[in-house]
Amino acid sequence: MLDILRKRRSIRKYQERPIEPEKIEMLKEGLLRSPSAKNLKSWEFVFVENPETIKKLAQVRGASSSFLAGAPLAIVVMGNEQTTNVWVEDASLAAMIGQLVATSIGLGSCWIQIRNRDHSPELSAEDYVRGLLGIPEPYRVLCILAVGYPAEEKKPIPKGELPYHKIHTERF
Repeated sequence: MLDILRKRRSIRKYQERPIEPEKIEMLKEGLLRSPSAKNLKSWEFVFVENPETIKKLAQVRGASSSFLAGAPLAIVVMGNEQTTNVWVEDASLAAMIGQLVATSIGLGSCWIQIRNRDHSPELSAEDYVRGLLGIPEPYRVLCILAVGYPAEEKKPIPKGELPYHKIHTERF
């Protein structure tokens, strides 16, 4: 697990190469094995492989999301707010599991924040994605994961550069 965590970096450049169906199935399995509060599984996912739809999703937050247009896969991570009031936590755990699975099978990924972000002054990023993909209430969009074969290499952060000052023992 530490090896995967060391390798996992936010990748924003992808090769023009499709992801094999068996790897997409691994991503789906990983997401569906994600923990959730009281095992209520409040998360839901939309896998998008259509390049035109991905390009439209890439416009959700301007420059902050434009790199998505180069990814062969977008995974929209949602939660059902009627299932539990901790849907954000459930969906966040699932998104992180998805990124770790991606790394473990040779793919790169990057989280695009949607919840509490704007598409434009008149429209939230969440409502933009909801409208584009036909997502009904009570599902809430947390993020989009861009996934693909990396076209950039990022070295692991050296252990000595980790912020160990953030760790406290016994008391703050």
